[in-house]
Amino acid sequence: MTEYRAVFDAEVSFVNGGGLSAQGFRLDVPRADVSEGEVAELLVRHLGLALVGGVEFAGFEVVEEAHKGSRGVDRHQDVSKPTDASGRGPLVDLSHTIRAGLVTYPGIPAPTIRPHLTREASRKTYAPGTEFEIDVIDLPGNTGTYLDSPFHRYEDGGDLSTLPLETLVGLRAEVFHLQDASERGIPAAVFFERPREALAGAAVLLHTGWSRRFGTPAYATGSPFLTEEGTRFLVDAGVALVGIDALNIDDTESGGTRPAHTLLLEAGIHVVEHLTALDRLPARGARFTAVPPRVEGFGTFPVRAFAELPAGE
Repeated sequence: MTEYRAVFDAEVSFVNGGGLSAQGFRLDVPRADVSEGEVAELLVRHLGLALVGGVEFAGFEVVEEAHKGSRGVDRHQDVSKPTDASGRGPLVDLSHTIRAGLVTYPGIPAPTIRPHLTREASRKTYAPGTEFEIDVIDLPGNTGTYLDSPFHRYEDGGDLSTLPLETLVGLRAEVFHLQDASERGIPAAVFFERPREALAGAAVLLHTGWSRRFGTPAYATGSPFLTEEGTRFLVDAGVALVGIDALNIDDTESGGTRPAHTLLLEAGIHVVEHLTALDRLPARGARFTAVPPRVEGFGTFPVRAFAELPAGE
């Protein structure tokens, strides 16, 4: 069977600063018509790089040459079915606590909580020693840690009542720890370190570290976000869900454009915003769950998002 290698000079930049140069680099590739974008992904995985911001090539060509054993070339490896650990691993709560008066997003009302039936009043209805409290909560769907369904963006999109549980429960978590990034926008190249097959059907969780500002005025400005380029990469990879521990999956300071919401929800990919504690998750191996109530005609709602770590961790 004929084998091929790409030959090129490359400049690799990192989201947390710095760069890497390569001259006359040769890399095994799966076929003759491989694109520069595919080779960029292969290069990142071959070198074991993380926090990549971009890859630029010069003098790029593909030559007929026997493979030398570059890592990451076998794109047919089945990474979608990791071995299940016996027993349940530790659980990590990834949700913010909702309380009366909590401001999640500037301009959206805070929740209010009031009693419908107090314990004192219930004593008149029930047997001696038996009492209950029933409360009423008024809150916008965009409160605390919440999930967006397609209906949030599209009038004819599926609402919360239509979301299949298998797309919300026990998803493989692919976590990208980006808290050291020097730029607000998360580019596509960040995801090159893992095969696309690993991202397909997974919950991609973006750990920016911004959640430490949650509940303060500093949370509202300068928040990290997923770029349109990065969004398109994840849509093409077939992810099931994208979550972020920041104000919004989009750049709220861009003048109203929302490419991440637009593209993800159009593709039926769930969005979870305002996560927390992502620093406690490994890059791979955890399982992610975020389930909203089954409400018709509603697009967003708070979730109790959590991750199950591999047993023994």
